[in-house]
Amino acid sequence: MWDGWIKAAAASPEIRVADCQYNAAQIQKTMQQAGERGAQLLVLPELCLTGYTCQDLFLQQSLIDQAKRALSELAAFSHACSVLTIVGLPMQWEGKVYNCAAVVYRGKLLGVVPKTHLPNYGEFYERRHFMPAPQQNGRLAWEGGAVPFGQKLLFCCEELPSFTLGVEICEDLWVPAPPSIRHAMAGATVIANLSASDEVIGKDAFRRQLVAAQSAKLIAGYVYADAGEGESTTDLVFAGHHLIAENGAVLAESPPFDDAMAVAEIDVQRLEKERQRMTTYPACQREGYEVVPFSMPMAHAEISRPISPHPFVPDGAADRAARCRYILNIQAHGLKKRLAHTGAKTAVVGISGGLDSCLALLAAAHAMDLLGRPRTDILAVTVPCFGTTLRTRSNAEALCSALGVTFRTVEIARTVRSHFEDIGHEESVRNAVYENAQARERTQVLMDLANQTEGLVIGTGDLSELALGWATYNGDQMSMYGVNAAIPKTLVRYLVQYEAEHAESMALRKVLQDIYETPVSPELLPADKGEIAQKTEDLVGPYELHDFFLYYMMRWGFSPKKIFRMAAKAFETQYAPQTILHWERCFYRRFFAQQFKRSAMPDGPKVGTVSLSPRGDWRMPSDASAAGWLCQLDDLAREGMPCNQTDAVR
Repeated sequence: MWDGWIKAAAASPEIRVADCQYNAAQIQKTMQQAGERGAQLLVLPELCLTGYTCQDLFLQQSLIDQAKRALSELAAFSHACSVLTIVGLPMQWEGKVYNCAAVVYRGKLLGVVPKTHLPNYGEFYERRHFMPAPQQNGRLAWEGGAVPFGQKLLFCCEELPSFTLGVEICEDLWVPAPPSIRHAMAGATVIANLSASDEVIGKDAFRRQLVAAQSAKLIAGYVYADAGEGESTTDLVFAGHHLIAENGAVLAESPPFDDAMAVAEIDVQRLEKERQRMTTYPACQREGYEVVPFSMPMAHAEISRPISPHPFVPDGAADRAARCRYILNIQAHGLKKRLAHTGAKTAVVGISGGLDSCLALLAAAHAMDLLGRPRTDILAVTVPCFGTTLRTRSNAEALCSALGVTFRTVEIARTVRSHFEDIGHEESVRNAVYENAQARERTQVLMDLANQTEGLVIGTGDLSELALGWATYNGDQMSMYGVNAAIPKTLVRYLVQYEAEHAESMALRKVLQDIYETPVSPELLPADKGEIAQKTEDLVGPYELHDFFLYYMMRWGFSPKKIFRMAAKAFETQYAPQTILHWERCFYRRFFAQQFKRSAMPDGPKVGTVSLSPRGDWRMPSDASAAGWLCQLDDLAREGMPCNQTDAVR
């Protein structure tokens, strides 16, 4: 439960129809198994204490009494079990029988939720035996006391209030307005569904869609447990199709007839943050609801749920290609509008032979194609100086030739040396002055050429550089339209690769592939034997780590501690925890210190859910302190950095 993770399980114990004693014993085994797998929440099928297929035996008082005794045994058994368990059974209340979900934990029956919608069509005839849930909550007599009874119950963890559980039963999900809608609007972040859904052709796919869609609609976790082995097969077959979903994504699934437990971590903190972000998600509406508190000690459990090391990049090749196509379209159409609106005669792009400038040039080419203008209206300018290598210079020339744009070279070494003389700087002192003078001179050349050709300077800096402030203020930080400004470095690579795979000529494909493989560098220090001497990631750290930190800080508002633990899991085969912690410190220090550069950034198209535009997604004071965030990382070091990996450097 550290950092808002709840491990949930859905299972279907093997049962015997109408044998409550046997079924209770099987459920106890399932509870033990769930606990051994680290689960804090276990959802079991509808009416699993008796069996769903008891038919008119539900009218027998003997069966109702057996179920009640079995539930008492389960509640007592749960005293030594750390798993919040939801079990289905028939229960009597005020002279009527209800199809119920009982919530047991630590030796107690916390509450009972009756089913709201009773199907009475096709193979279902529940109204023959049960009453629908009453409109108002009541009290159920239980072992000398009383427990909450009703459809409007929420179960809330005292230690982690963002873990608030609502319950619905089978058909409740299938109706136009499921009870889970009310539960979520009342504050439930996790919905448990106890089900007995028989199998027919195609129903499993529909069920999966339904569960995933409901979790997305509610911005909630959804744990669905289905009846399986042991139910009567008189006319129906039950297959134990269990599902765990979170905000539209299926996290775990035990396929029909698999007889397996579905287990997955639900990030309730992430769900809470998403609801906070979406101001259209209503404030808590709890009229008529009763909140039942329970205490669940905080515990650290290993994260089994896969965490992508590259959250900005889709995993599948097809999804990745579709994402790239869409982003390139956004870039091109954004630039098209700006060029048309300003009446710019040229698009001026500083081309270095690196990834970012390559992507900006490709976007400019697509924009000109959309405008029906020749690509010669693009002025690509290479501005070599002290650190320019033959590889990058040659790639810049080859790229421009393959795209058919106007190409120009402006050597700036003499100008920069003259500037050093003017300000009294020794060329041998290779500090920030040495580097930034080159970057600012490059920008001045581009700006003046834009004026000369009545054009616009197209910025090449990407989202990762903006986050880290890895740009020269009033140098490459400035342009007239930052076409890459919302694209992280990890995604820039794939965009260039996508363009290479779909290149219009073999020459273009060849040069794009070599640019893709070129180390990232500002090329502001002299080359080492003709090779790039200054590699950005040696200085500021791996971009894949920084993009990971950026995504979870910006998109979800997660704490540095939580981001560290997730990174330790995502990169467990690549980086030691100490390495991750070191670069996370670097990220926060730079992110806070460099906001002033972002406050002055030019326009540029938003392409995803994370953007640093000071006019839109991110409005931050330039003088905000990072102390509170860095303190959390200090705490981690003192705590021994709990995570899923060893301390060995990889």
